[in-house]
Amino acid sequence: MIRWSFILVLAAAAALAQEPPALSKEQIAAAAKEQAISMPMPGELFAALGKYAKPDWSSFFRKPIPTNFTSRQQIAMNLGGLIADGYLAVEALDGQQVKNVARDVRTLASALGVAQDIINRGSSITEFATAGRWDALKEELEAAQNEVVAAMVAHNDQDLITFVALGGWARGTEVVTAHIAKNYSAEAARILRQPGIARTFVNRLAAMPEKSTDNPVVKRVRLTLFEIHKAVAFPIEQTPTAEDVQKLQTLAATMIKDITTKEQ
Repeated sequence: MIRWSFILVLAAAAALAQEPPALSKEQIAAAAKEQAISMPMPGELFAALGKYAKPDWSSFFRKPIPTNFTSRQQIAMNLGGLIADGYLAVEALDGQQVKNVARDVRTLASALGVAQDIINRGSSITEFATAGRWDALKEELEAAQNEVVAAMVAHNDQDLITFVALGGWARGTEVVTAHIAKNYSAEAARILRQPGIARTFVNRLAAMPEKSTDNPVVKRVRLTLFEIHKAVAFPIEQTPTAEDVQKLQTLAATMIKDITTKEQ
């Protein structure tokens, strides 16, 4: 399974490649590896839950979200959330939902100027969804996502990569915690311990220039992210209680609501 560390490696490598003096490929790879942190993709969160439960994945489908946001940061977070929805549709074996999500992904990718990088994947995604070729479809979703990220790196939009990752992680966390909150088990609850991931997002947003974070949506998301970090940072030997899971679910749902709400 491809991980979000691949995204962060690309971003770090691109940044290093632009700085004088020129670095060798070996130096870039070593520096990128040093900076990379494994970030689970939404599909990995769903797969982890699937080891302990048999969720009704289709029950977590949501109504179509707006696609005409004006903030690039908000567009990127919603793009990440839609990618999570794509994986959710695959888990539910729902070809039509995959097509619906793919349409909205293209719309948001176009708003960020990277739509061309997924157009060639669109026909394959539709074909595989129609034929029910779910393993191949997962690979196409991963490939499309990685091509979008590579385009962002090429356009020097590394901050947007973080926002895409954050949106996907938040949506995946919202879905997983919703199931565990309703069907609590200690084994499933343990997969929610992700302090390193939450801390990484907190630190990456803090390191961004003010122009990337100085809008109302991002400010609200950051406040919720601080609370999520505290909620998932329990000791490794401690199992989250049902109340802990419900708290995290509420926080994740709050973040997704902020991400998907258009500013008036």
